[in-house]
Amino acid sequence: MAKSKKQLEIPSSGAISKTLTGISGLDEITLGGLPSGRPTLICGEAGSGKTLFSIEFIVKGALDYGEPGVFMAFEEKADELKTNVASLGFDLDKLEREKKNPHRLCTYRSFGNRRNRRI
Repeated sequence: MAKSKKQLEIPSSGAISKTLTGISGLDEITLGGLPSGRPTLICGEAGSGKTLFSIEFIVKGALDYGEPGVFMAFEEKADELKTNVASLGFDLDKLEREKKNPHRLCTYRSFGNRRNRRI
């Protein structure tokens, strides 16, 4: 049986402190999550899951740990993002209405001189 997030056993190595992601399996393989207080770059080719990973991190942080987050997209519109993360079972509109997800979803698209942004 997998350990719950609060029961995660992490070897004491005197290394950097970590922040739990809430993403199933990731906290175990990273020995405690992502480095605390440091930026983390998520990179990969198109379709590798960067957006879904990032949204799951933000939503789990808000729901499980009460932490706010900001997601910025430069290629997708807010409605496209909401549709994509619905595949993970997240209803961002519902979370916003219930104020259970204190995050900001920001998108920016540039088409020549025309800009479409939601902040």
